[in-house]
Amino acid sequence: MKRGELYRVRRPGRPDPKRSRVFVVVSRQTLLDSRFSTAICAPVYSRRDGLATQVDIGIQEGLKHQCSIHCDALVSLPKSSLTDYIGSLSPTRLSAVDGALRVALALS
Repeated sequence: MKRGELYRVRRPGRPDPKRSRVFVVVSRQTLLDSRFSTAICAPVYSRRDGLATQVDIGIQEGLKHQCSIHCDALVSLPKSSLTDYIGSLSPTRLSAVDGALRVALALS
């Protein structure tokens, strides 16, 4: 598992009405390589609100249509639920996610 990879998670949680949702792994690689059992992930939604905390992605990342990563809605998911690999972000797209995370977390 690597930072920037996309996974489809079946039944992601009670508040989410969808049967599955795509998430992007945003945890630092050191955490992912450790025995820690969870990973911090950002959900992917089909809607785009034009916020600085959202990054557009789509077919080039393995999705069926244009979507956006919502970096202001981070969740911690069990690594064991991240098994349905879809694709990974390019270095440019991952850099855009880093910028959106800085905005979402009010980091300089």
